[in-house]
Amino acid sequence: MNNVFPGRYTANVSEPLVVFLIGMRVNRFQSVRKWVSVAKAMGPMVTTLSAHPEKGMLGARTFFRAWPLETCMVSYWRSFEDLTRFACSKDDSHWQAWQQFMRDMNSDDSVGIWHETYKIDPTDCECIYGNMPASGLAAATNHVPISEKTRSAAKRMAMTARG
Repeated sequence: MNNVFPGRYTANVSEPLVVFLIGMRVNRFQSVRKWVSVAKAMGPMVTTLSAHPEKGMLGARTFFRAWPLETCMVSYWRSFEDLTRFACSKDDSHWQAWQQFMRDMNSDDSVGIWHETYKIDPTDCECIYGNMPASGLAAATNHVPISEKTRSAAKRMAMTARG
């Protein structure tokens, strides 16, 4: 229960941002060596991004499902340009991991990967967190208590639309 904020909170999002979802699915559990190799590649990337906020990642959270074994990381980015700069930089860990994946898994379906990218305008999002640590969009931006003006989803959306 560490760092739980009792009550209801929302995020104050003042700038456009990018939400990036990336995941891995184990298709052949017995091919442990192959999917563990893919899974282990994510750690260095997150470590690099956490240590270097200037690269543009604002925050991230990872989720797991036991069967079929799947992971999903939701990350928040300052811009699409920051995200693609990191992904394509030969000096960062993603590039090497992607090249290795393409060499090892291009014709092997033991493990699957996917991603989705969303550009978010602050006028098109709302969120609520009840009795939670600062999470998700609020942890990546500005975690603020719910007020009378932000009491409902409709009011929060209207608030962001007005600025």
